[in-house]
Amino acid sequence: MLKFYKQYLPYFKNYKFKFFLALIGMILVASGTAGTAYIIEPLLDDIFINKDKNMLFIMPFIVIALYTAKGLGGYIQIYYISFVGQDIIRIVRNNLLNNILKLDIEFFKKNHGGELISRITNDINRIQSAVSNQIASMIRELLTIIGLICVAIYQSPELAFYGLIVLPLAVLPLNKLAKKMKILSFKSQKSVSDITTQLSETFNNIELIKSNSSEKLEMNNFEKYNKIFFNINIKAVKTNALVSPIMEIIGSIGFAVVIIIGGSQVIDGVMTTGSFISFISALFMIYTPVKRLSSLYNKMQDALAANERINALMSLEAKIISGKDLFPKKIQRIEFKDISLKYDDCFALKNINLLVKIGETIAFVGDSGGGKSSLMNLLVRFYDPSNGNILLNNKNLKQFELGSLRNNISIVSQRVYIFNDTIAQNVAYGTKFDEKKIIKVLKQAHAYDFIFNLKDNIFTILDEFGTNLSGGQRQRIAIARALYKNPQILILDEATSALDNTSESIISEVISDISKDRIVFIIAHRLSTIKNANKIAVFKKGEIVCLDKEENLLKNCLEYQKLNNISHTSKLKT
Repeated sequence: MLKFYKQYLPYFKNYKFKFFLALIGMILVASGTAGTAYIIEPLLDDIFINKDKNMLFIMPFIVIALYTAKGLGGYIQIYYISFVGQDIIRIVRNNLLNNILKLDIEFFKKNHGGELISRITNDINRIQSAVSNQIASMIRELLTIIGLICVAIYQSPELAFYGLIVLPLAVLPLNKLAKKMKILSFKSQKSVSDITTQLSETFNNIELIKSNSSEKLEMNNFEKYNKIFFNINIKAVKTNALVSPIMEIIGSIGFAVVIIIGGSQVIDGVMTTGSFISFISALFMIYTPVKRLSSLYNKMQDALAANERINALMSLEAKIISGKDLFPKKIQRIEFKDISLKYDDCFALKNINLLVKIGETIAFVGDSGGGKSSLMNLLVRFYDPSNGNILLNNKNLKQFELGSLRNNISIVSQRVYIFNDTIAQNVAYGTKFDEKKIIKVLKQAHAYDFIFNLKDNIFTILDEFGTNLSGGQRQRIAIARALYKNPQILILDEATSALDNTSESIISEVISDISKDRIVFIIAHRLSTIKNANKIAVFKKGEIVCLDKEENLLKNCLEYQKLNNISHTSKLKT
């Protein structure tokens, strides 16, 4: 636990004054509680036994002052410590997401989005109370215990010894409960991740679920994870609930001893009734914050477990290291030299050699899984080659700053990414907003005609995933987004697959026009898309088996002839 607070202590330095005010509030609460126990002695001895009328009129004001101090102190403590805690959590959540976003694409392929969302939301929420309310409660309870112990010792050091010596007996069982709580907390957080993942998959694939009438299947899957979560939480409740009875039983032993010894002293006249009742009240009050402190310690295990999971993510670093050079203002050539790429134990690319010059459009064709997209992933540096080098203007691609590199490359993939925002903001995503430029590229992408007829034109809000548009319309917006960046390198990965023949023909003309001063890569299964390509590379099992113009491939490349026959057969069927 000390390690946990040592990690977050630097954050508190930014809130010294607010934490000081919260501390004042805690002291007021502790002082008010201890004072309440102390005034029982004059209340009994001076008023009820000695019949002191002056004390009768003074005591009510003292009571009001004590409870006002407690109330005001509680308010000050809760407000300022909550402010500090929630602001620290805001910073931690920002830092966590910032670190995650810097990680390589490989990390996101291996980790489900639902689990990452759970880490950023649920896990961080679990440490929120630990750095705000729980730390405040622990300090407040400690101060209260110290105050009450002082009252007890002041009234009778001997009775204080007998009444408090039993407290160390609780350490061993409470420590065992705390260890069990930490294990259960790990399981609980893993279970929440499973639930979030399940829900994320369900909502992302709702069309498939509906079309297959598999609502019951998904509900059964969710119920299974939800039941596991319930079972873990019930075990945690049972474990935490043991704190109170353990403290009650151990405390009763101390009370029994105090009653015997203290009662004897009152009977013998060694101790007044007021002093004894004041002592008993302080002793009773001590066990309440001790129980709370024990319960807080158990709950802290939940935060410690969450913090370990968060630290595991924060410790991760990107393997793709950015270079320092800026991307050239004018690209001349890209050369892939002896490129190989290995995913785990499988080769996605083997011995790729390819030279592309400015103004050229090169098409990649071949069977699915042949390595076409993998080669483009290397160009954007989603991955680095296992062997070989990619040279851009004869300079290694790794020398360029990642942001500068990617700002000069636009990708349009078969999967279209649409944000819940306006069409204009979707087109200008990540770059400076220019309305005239947006309209220009929408016209280039053959998208402005249907957008013009929408109620709010380019300021129409798109639903999540762009569900209020057709597949072809979404793809045209993605093409407009790619053109808006005015990239030096354009990658079209099945970019026209959702377009009709007319739109595809127009987009092909657009590609032909814009390729004059840039390099364009086209990945396609429909060979009609690549009719204007300068070269066609035919991929098979991670290798380029043929590379030439289409007219030569039709004569000399058996693999391309097969693809061409398949393409013609598909057209005849449609």
